[in-house]
Amino acid sequence: MRPDERDLARRDDIRWLLLFCGARVAFSFIFMSYSAALPLLRSDWSMSAAQAGMVQSAWHLGFLVSLFIVGFLSDRFGAKRTYLWSAVAASASALVFAAYASDFVSGAVLYGLAGLCSGGSYTPGLTLIAERFPPATRGRAMGIFLAAGSLGYTASVVVSSQLFPIGGWRLAFWVTCSLPTFGLVLSLPTLRDTPNVIHAAPGSQAMWPAILTVLKNKPAVLSMLAYTFHCWELLGLWAWLPAYLAAAAQTASGGADPSAVAVGIGVLLSGLTYLTSMLGSLVGGTLSDQWGRTLTMLLFACISLVFSFTFGWMLGWPLAVLFVAAACYNLSAIADSSIYSTALTELVEPRYIGAAFAVRSVLGFSAGAISPWVFGLVLDLVRGAPLSSERLAWGLAWMSLGLGALPSPLMSWWLWRRPEAVKMARGLR
Repeated sequence: MRPDERDLARRDDIRWLLLFCGARVAFSFIFMSYSAALPLLRSDWSMSAAQAGMVQSAWHLGFLVSLFIVGFLSDRFGAKRTYLWSAVAASASALVFAAYASDFVSGAVLYGLAGLCSGGSYTPGLTLIAERFPPATRGRAMGIFLAAGSLGYTASVVVSSQLFPIGGWRLAFWVTCSLPTFGLVLSLPTLRDTPNVIHAAPGSQAMWPAILTVLKNKPAVLSMLAYTFHCWELLGLWAWLPAYLAAAAQTASGGADPSAVAVGIGVLLSGLTYLTSMLGSLVGGTLSDQWGRTLTMLLFACISLVFSFTFGWMLGWPLAVLFVAAACYNLSAIADSSIYSTALTELVEPRYIGAAFAVRSVLGFSAGAISPWVFGLVLDLVRGAPLSSERLAWGLAWMSLGLGALPSPLMSWWLWRRPEAVKMARGLR
């Protein structure tokens, strides 16, 4: 290929990636719709902290089932086709949630349904990127894709915080849940010329043999286990950060009951911290291309663990300090996400990538579905204990995320010791 042809191909890849990531931003709006409104919904829907966590868990349960299904659909029918049909379902289910969620039961059912329809914009998207970009730039490309998701989370939370005083959580739901439809509209022209790759004949893509093949791949399993414990921490963080910063803003104002102003400030601050999530995805993916996958995994996993064990005890500190801590926490917790995805595409044969993502999704989002509920349960139990305090309740609740994430760096270390780890990042373990 001549230099001018390489430059043209590179520019075409950059344009494709930016448009594809724009669609990812739009699809990501619904991911934070409930979490942003949680400080208001706990009162309006008369929910305990455990019930509030269960609604978020319903989303993650639906999402993990979706990821499991679309992984095998991608192997059988191609990632592009699976992505587009899933985008239609995600758009419709998001609007249904915005229109009809009105209490704990309907919220859990409809948000779970939205999660069930939303997985197609994630792992098939990762597969499309893996098919288009070579290993030398794949980590950065996947980091940009995940950063686009973080931008969507940021925009969703910030927009919601500004809409609460105008039309409450219902208006915020309508706006944030309408964006997946825009993601669908943007995806259609972006993927028009993208080939729909099927790596093997349909007859060889039976589900259970593919799963068994993936589970026999010990380095891939270690990567998936590290991701699983990572999800416990990350998805719990995203579920409860707006409520925690709203409580911190309420404490700073000296109020005993939630106020619209305190909730708006806390939710806005939490939304702004997701900007550092974008940076974390970019930094993590880029560093993994240069330093190696497992070293970068270990670095950020250990940093985020420090925050999990200390963040809750900061209640009552100045809001500016809490904001900085939350931003650093978000950055370190998300930085290794793209690396787990990139590593899996390098440790598994292309024809089994969909199955590998499916297995990993079940493991990771099962953990992520449980952790928000456990967090809320700890919050309720400690608040009801004698001589308890808000700082004690929040401190122990955040520590529950750290305890669940402790095995993640150990799995990464074991992966580093495996000889097969040289398959990652052109020999950079």
